[in-house]
Amino acid sequence: MKSLWFYYLQSFKDIVSHGTIFTTLILSVLFYSFFYPTAYQAQQAEALPIIIVDEEQSSLSTRIIGQVAQSPNVEIEAITGNFAEAKQWVESQKADGILLLPDNLSQSLRHGETGGIGLYLSTANFLVTKQIGLGLATSVEQTLADYTERFGQVSDFSPALSVHQIPLFNPLSGYGSYVFPAVAPLIIHQTILLGLSMLILVYRERKVELNANALIGMCLAVFTIGCLGCFYLFGFSFWLFDYPRGGNLFGMLLAVPVFIYTIIGMTCLFASFLDLPERAGHVIVFTSIPLFFLSGAAWPHAAMPTWMQVVGEILPSTQIVQTFIQLNQMGVPTTLILPKLLYLGMIGSLCFFLAYRRLISNCGTF
Repeated sequence: MKSLWFYYLQSFKDIVSHGTIFTTLILSVLFYSFFYPTAYQAQQAEALPIIIVDEEQSSLSTRIIGQVAQSPNVEIEAITGNFAEAKQWVESQKADGILLLPDNLSQSLRHGETGGIGLYLSTANFLVTKQIGLGLATSVEQTLADYTERFGQVSDFSPALSVHQIPLFNPLSGYGSYVFPAVAPLIIHQTILLGLSMLILVYRERKVELNANALIGMCLAVFTIGCLGCFYLFGFSFWLFDYPRGGNLFGMLLAVPVFIYTIIGMTCLFASFLDLPERAGHVIVFTSIPLFFLSGAAWPHAAMPTWMQVVGEILPSTQIVQTFIQLNQMGVPTTLILPKLLYLGMIGSLCFFLAYRRLISNCGTF
C-alpha cells in the first residue's frame, strides 16, 4: 500500500491538473476575495437622487435646501413647486425620495408646530431608504434647530434631543463590512463542497482504487487548501479592505480546522451518493442563497417562523457563520463558541464514519 504522503501529494497534483477543480477550490476564493469587497467598497450608498418640492420658497426653505445639498448621502436632482411632478420622478425611478417643504413652513415653526415637512421615500431598496432618511433628517434637523433658536422666547417649540448611535462591531456601519465577513465562511463552505465532490467523482469515473490512505490523503490535501483559504480571507482580505478583524485570534485559529474538518466530512458523505461530477454543481445552485438567509446574518432568526429557526440552527453552515462573526468581528471569548465547535466536530465525525463505510468498506474503488 502506498504511503499517506504519496496520496497527499498526488491529490494536489490531481487538483492542479483538473482545471475545473483547481478553479473551484483555489481560484474562486481569490476571485471572491476581491469581487465582494470591491462591489461594496463605498460601504454606504452615496449621492442618492432626490427631488425637493419647495412650496414656500422662503429664506428658511432656501437654507434647508442648501444644507441638504451638502449631505454626501443625497444629490438633489431637481427643485420644483409641484408635488405631482415630483411623484412622477419617483415613479419613473429618476429619484428615490421627495422632500416636501410646505407653504406654511416658517409660520408653523413660529407657532411652535413642527412645520409639516414631508419626507417621501421609495422603499423598493431598504439601503437607499436608510441613507436618504439619514441624510435628510440630519440636514433638516440642524437647520430647524438654528432657525428656532431665534424664537426661543416667543415659542415653546424645541427640537427633539439628538440620539447618538455608536456601532459596536461595525464602526463604519458599512454594508461591505457587514456582509462580507458573513459570506466569507460560506465561500469556503461551498467551494469545498463543490470542489471535493468533483474530485471524488472524477476518481470514480477513472476507477481509481480507493483505500484508507488514499481517502485520508485526499482529505488532508483539501483540508490544507481550506485552512489556507480561511486564513487568507480572515487575515489578508479583512486587512486589505479594513474590515473588523482579529477580535479573537486564538479562537479563530482553533475554529478554522474544526470548520474545515466538518465540511470535508459532510462533502465525502454527500459525494458518495452522487453519480456525476456535475451533480454537485446542481446542489450548489439552489442551496447557496438559502444557507445564507438561514444563517441569521441577512435576517434575524427571532423574526423567522419557528420551523425555519429550527432548520437554521440545525444546519452546520449557520453555526459556522455565527461562530466566525463572533470571533472575527465581536471578539467573544473562546468559551462562548465551544458548544458550536463541539456540535460541528460531532457532525463532521459522524459524516466521516458514514462516508468511510460507503466509499471504502462497501467497495474497493470509487
